[in-house]
Amino acid sequence: MRRLRLLGGLALAAALVLLASSATPPATVNDGYDDFLLVPAGNFSMGDNFGDGEARERPVHVVYLDSFYIGKLEVTNADWTRFRNDPGYDDPKHWPGGLVVPRDQVPFWTQVQNHGGGTPDSGSYPVIGVNWDSATAYCHWLSEKTGRKYRLPTEAEWEKAARGTRQSRYPWGNDISRDRANYVGAQKYDTVQPAGFFDGSLRGALKTQSNASPYGALDMAGNVMEWCSDWYGRTYYSESPRRNPKGPESGAYRVVRGGSFFVEAPDLHSYARSAAWPSFQAHRMIGFRAVREP
Repeated sequence: MRRLRLLGGLALAAALVLLASSATPPATVNDGYDDFLLVPAGNFSMGDNFGDGEARERPVHVVYLDSFYIGKLEVTNADWTRFRNDPGYDDPKHWPGGLVVPRDQVPFWTQVQNHGGGTPDSGSYPVIGVNWDSATAYCHWLSEKTGRKYRLPTEAEWEKAARGTRQSRYPWGNDISRDRANYVGAQKYDTVQPAGFFDGSLRGALKTQSNASPYGALDMAGNVMEWCSDWYGRTYYSESPRRNPKGPESGAYRVVRGGSFFVEAPDLHSYARSAAWPSFQAHRMIGFRAVREP
């Protein structure tokens, strides 16, 4: 009788362990459109804790975020080509306000020097020159294709994905060099590097250092600035809600984060804030990465 009770207890314990493990979200998901990395729910301190940024990056404030998945890489030309060549590109329901941006309106698509997506061997480079509407449309299209919810990250989600809870200047730590990030002066002609170029690999004569964030996302400092979903508010940090902030209700500009190949190192700080006109499409320094909801 005691043996039966013991066996029953072991079976119950095993079932509970199995149930718990099945409820744990995977660290990486892939719905056929690249890897997305888990950023767990919880608090983090958002803003310039070093005192070397701009007033718009302060005060430091604690933010709680629900869990989400962040793209390991910036959206590439290969990703964009799948969208661009799909009949769904022309579906107004994917586009803010129903206004479809013509395929050939992206100004850098055919530029070899900028590794535009319409040039040979460019698939691994980040797509550039897409405006906020286009980036949002891509996420809507991707949601329809996969049956999952994809969108642009909020500014708070972007910063947590970039620096986690350790509050470093850059995703990997407090020091920077051009073997770890693509910023001005890294190349003879300042332009994009392939997404994920700085992953710690030996590339010809160059030994790169990994620029991964605490969650494994690459290139969150440099290469291209990335659209966020939020309207930009200069004083928003002083009035931001502490749980899942989504930015001001309205504005003239949308937030871009991460710095680019054409700015100095301080503009690559994980807490550095920038903004751009959402319809602006002639900017080769802006790309984006997506977020997937659990």
